[in-house]
Amino acid sequence: MGSSGQGRLIIISGPSGAGKSTVVRRLLRECELPLTLSISATTRPPREGELHGVHYLFMDQDEFDRLRDAGEFLECKEVFGLGYWYGTLRQQVASGLSQGRWVILEIDVQGALAVLDQQEFDPITVFIHPGGMEELEHRLRNRETESEEAICARLETALAEMRYLHRYQYEIINDSVDVAVAEICQLLKDQKEKHPCSKS
Repeated sequence: MGSSGQGRLIIISGPSGAGKSTVVRRLLRECELPLTLSISATTRPPREGELHGVHYLFMDQDEFDRLRDAGEFLECKEVFGLGYWYGTLRQQVASGLSQGRWVILEIDVQGALAVLDQQEFDPITVFIHPGGMEELEHRLRNRETESEEAICARLETALAEMRYLHRYQYEIINDSVDVAVAEICQLLKDQKEKHPCSKS
């Protein structure tokens, strides 16, 4: 598919356990638009098998601080408890958009609000959730990978994030990954029809 004109920025958020990563992976594979996933920068060391520029942009704390102080991040935050920083580089997003790519940011609500507050790229915003807190709790417990304390913390965060649903243009209830992927792909195509030569 031709990638004429400017691309679009797409923000996809949702609570932990909503299935965001699965939906985004399928979207990249199956939706016919020129989608690409923005690669986050991080100060944490690579895990086994992770590659710089593929999974993350790995950098030391000094470099990250320098870029942050220079205003190079669209959004960034420290993950408390671990002490590592994560962020989205403005230049990486701008470069993808200028090539006609539709750049997906899979970020949390806090990061999404930081991007929206800058009013820079006119993003399409999508909030994915499983339909309610009971369903979310059910999914988190079914993973059987976390302590009761961790599950409670995730549910508390999810409840806080759900309060920002009104800041997003689209709400997708992820009952079925197939349906969620099809719905998001369709709404993105609808946006393309409305703005055939999208300018950000």
